[in-house]
Amino acid sequence: MTTPTLFWIAPGAALVSLAFAYLFFRQLQTKSEGTERMREIAGYVSEGARAYLKQQYKIVAFAFIILTALFAFLAYQLHAQNPWTPVIFVSGGLFSGLAGYFGMKTATAAASRTAQAASESLNNGLRIAFRSGAVMGLSVVGLGLLAISIWFVILVQLHSPSGKPNMPFITTALLAFGMGASLQALFARVGGGIYTKAADVGADLVGKVEAGIPEDDPRNPATIADNVGDFVGDVAGMGADLYESYCGSILATAALGAAAFAYDPSLQIQAAVAPMVVAGIGIVLSVIGIYLVQAKKDASQKSLLHALDRGVNFAAIGIAVLSIPVIFGLGLPNGWGIWTAIVIGLIAGIAIGKATEYYTSSDYGPTLSISENAETGPATVIIAGLGTGMISTYIAVFAVCISIIFSYSAASGFDLANMAGGLYGIGFAAVGMLSTLGVTLATDAYGPIADNAGGNAEMSGLPSEVRQRTDALDSLGNTTAAIGKGFAIGSAALTAMALMASYVFADPNIDSYKNANELLLNYINTHELHLLNPRILIGLFIGSLMAFLFCGLTMNAVGRTAKDMVEEVRRQFAKDDKILKGESTPDYASCVSISTQGAQREMLTPALIAIAAPVCIGLLFGPAGVIGLLVGGLATGFVLAVFMANSGGSWDNAKKFIEEGNHGGKGSAAHKAAVIGDTVGDPFKDTSGPSLNILIKLMTMVSIVTAGLTLSYSLF
Repeated sequence: MTTPTLFWIAPGAALVSLAFAYLFFRQLQTKSEGTERMREIAGYVSEGARAYLKQQYKIVAFAFIILTALFAFLAYQLHAQNPWTPVIFVSGGLFSGLAGYFGMKTATAAASRTAQAASESLNNGLRIAFRSGAVMGLSVVGLGLLAISIWFVILVQLHSPSGKPNMPFITTALLAFGMGASLQALFARVGGGIYTKAADVGADLVGKVEAGIPEDDPRNPATIADNVGDFVGDVAGMGADLYESYCGSILATAALGAAAFAYDPSLQIQAAVAPMVVAGIGIVLSVIGIYLVQAKKDASQKSLLHALDRGVNFAAIGIAVLSIPVIFGLGLPNGWGIWTAIVIGLIAGIAIGKATEYYTSSDYGPTLSISENAETGPATVIIAGLGTGMISTYIAVFAVCISIIFSYSAASGFDLANMAGGLYGIGFAAVGMLSTLGVTLATDAYGPIADNAGGNAEMSGLPSEVRQRTDALDSLGNTTAAIGKGFAIGSAALTAMALMASYVFADPNIDSYKNANELLLNYINTHELHLLNPRILIGLFIGSLMAFLFCGLTMNAVGRTAKDMVEEVRRQFAKDDKILKGESTPDYASCVSISTQGAQREMLTPALIAIAAPVCIGLLFGPAGVIGLLVGGLATGFVLAVFMANSGGSWDNAKKFIEEGNHGGKGSAAHKAAVIGDTVGDPFKDTSGPSLNILIKLMTMVSIVTAGLTLSYSLF
């Protein structure tokens, strides 16, 4: 049996993506870095980012070595899991790390160039920042889809007895790639988030509130660490986050397709490659969409947002149209139902993005209300932000619920008993939501580049109109970053749902069943998957606990590291009074060191808990306990993540709205209160909240990879 011809669209598109990423990087290098001072500041930031990533990758490498040895023991000694797991697991982490590195290398090179371009025009600044962010987006989708395609070809060649590929074996083996990507993403997100928010909180509390100096003022010792943090947290961290979401959605849908069409081997391989082909089409459309992002010389904030929307909307509409010939070209039954699931995923992604924009942008009532509350002090700012974040969750929850029921119904042919087909549709909804990631991630990664361009302009003493332009780009970047976080969290919910179904299909006895629905029903009955089973209830409670425990650990990690940062900045101001007079250069390196060491020290415990929980629950309470754990983690983690991301985004933009001259402007009592709210929101939106979507998927991936261990050695 040969691989479908349409499959080759996937690796071909991945190579195109990487080629354009390289092209944009080369174009960036030809642009002016500005003055000598601008190059010097950029050098400090670039050096700090490289030093941090070097340290992080050492710790990540150690964790991967330990886990790979464990998986090798389980595979080759106990025969409790797929023998390909150790190798594929390592490759998932390696490619994820490469995507983050390429994106961050480009972003650090882009900051001074964006500032220089902004001195010429707003459009030039937007173009440099966005094209640089596009390197991140295209690297993520290109490396992810290329690696999946290569592994798919290798496994099909090696595991095709009698010329028929063993698709359940191949697709479940590939899920180990997603686990490696998820683990790398968790380290990148948590470590980068701790780094950036500790520096940001320290810089704001002492600089803005106590010393009354502007943001990114070169007199602030934490300024360089703050700028480095934007890149390691918001570029490398977000890139790794969405890389694992992207790969996870494709891999889970492939596994579900192989199971759903187990009755027909020819349809199995078609169903498995379908999400890869749709993702490949999305890459090509994303490249075109990137070229459509242009703005006029003196564009307004709304015009800038429309410019970014133009590229994203083109790619989304293109996927809705071009996925039709893909689905029908592969000959999948109920093609219109599967296509409907893709479109539903796209619509759900747009709905979550628009809801996030409404609740976090200063153009709308919720954030404006928070800024008004700043006039009565920090307490009312924090209360308003918490309430806004809590209320904001309902749209995301409804969007995901509606997309689940409609994608399930459409893909099952409106036969609710056809569980395998319906679950395949849910997987495709996640693929649809993430199919345009090449351009949507570009709109997200561009934000920290614009933010750092503003910092470079401030520290380099460029004219005020340059800072005004970079601030306009940065303010828009806050909104697009919030939308990106909402997008990542929404896709995580659908992907985790699909992965939970894949957990059932990891049953080593799958070949003994006539079809996937029979397997599902038998699995449900055998393991008593109902709410009266105490093992399910225990798993549900522990899964919900995991979300709060994880957030508590990461929030406290930011707090401890930020405390060290505040004390260091205060120490330098007290020791050398010439720093605030601008007559002495602060010790930037010590603050960079505090963030680096704090992030490395604090990121291990949350990651280890995320890996250990599903294994321990599986060994204690069997598959029923694991299913409960995953359901509880998904439901609680999803809502908590949306709440934290939106609260943090609204606090940030409320502060920026005041800094534009409203409610007394910079230096006013309202401004200081808003800064307090923003510092509370920093770990909400950039550390704990976004990390939750990785947590729920990593726990699911670990559960799938260790399913054989659970089935063989569980106590109950």
